[in-house]
Amino acid sequence: MGKVRPSYIKNTARRLLELYPDKFTTDFNQNKKLISELTNITSKRVRNRVAGYITRLVKLRQREEAQQ
Repeated sequence: MGKVRPSYIKNTARRLLELYPDKFTTDFNQNKKLISELTNITSKRVRNRVAGYITRLVKLRQREEAQQ
């Protein structure tokens, strides 16, 4: 079974990736700092979950590009 994330985590992560596609990397800690700078998310848990999902999406995107 896959990991289940609430829709607000996914929507926030996707929107941030649309707005800043080149800023995010596969490094979770760097993404976490970027999210703190770019958003007003105050909850540590929500910030970390968004950063984790962004990291996952970036890794998936890189794998797809490598296969093509």
